[in-house]
Amino acid sequence: MSRIDLNSDLGEGFGPWVMGDDAKMLSIVTSANIACGGHASDPETMFQTLVLARDNGVNVGAHPGFNDREGFGRRVIPMSPPDIGRMCAAQIGALIGIAALVGVPVTYVKPHGALYNDMMKHQPLLSAVMGAVASYPADLKLMILATADAKHHHTMARHLGLTLVLEAFADRLYTDQGHLVARNIAGSVHDKAALLAQVKQLLASNSVTTQSGKSLKLNADSICVHGDNAQGVALIEDIKALCSASV
Repeated sequence: MSRIDLNSDLGEGFGPWVMGDDAKMLSIVTSANIACGGHASDPETMFQTLVLARDNGVNVGAHPGFNDREGFGRRVIPMSPPDIGRMCAAQIGALIGIAALVGVPVTYVKPHGALYNDMMKHQPLLSAVMGAVASYPADLKLMILATADAKHHHTMARHLGLTLVLEAFADRLYTDQGHLVARNIAGSVHDKAALLAQVKQLLASNSVTTQSGKSLKLNADSICVHGDNAQGVALIEDIKALCSASV
């Protein structure tokens, strides 16, 4: 990977409820996927997270998800593709509006949770999300999962004048097609040793070892890391050290 980008889902608190250590995370990562009122966040949380991102020189992305605070956006809410497109457009607009107050640009969009997983499985949903992102006058990119279908996804995006950012996950096990193994399956979330081994493999060859033992080339532009607890943040510091050593 010629340029190593670390992205993380941030600003996922709501009111008095705080999720993770955003201040610490924003001193480590280079891109922040900031929740924008669907699965989490509110105007003040967005504002405070955007200020931290700006002050740390971190690239900002909108992180829309299903309107599902109770399930943290991890439950599929049945919606038509056009409805999903409009839902995403509204949430992206909310973050862009508050970002204007902070004086920081929003440069990309990365959907969250069940919406992200669903759109990677169903092309009509992916098309709807792509259309919503491409409709903005700002030159927004769309971050999606790097899979074996990446060439097709790039073709879809080009028809809309949209640029994709492909990401890999540091802590998740992959299928042979490049999708994430469901969380309810044993071994789907890597322990520390497996996670660091996967990061090393991504940095060395931009590939992962799949559930069946196959080596799968991903050509990812960014690595997603999760740090919603103290142990997670410490682990991300280890990942950052690996990335710095590989440059």
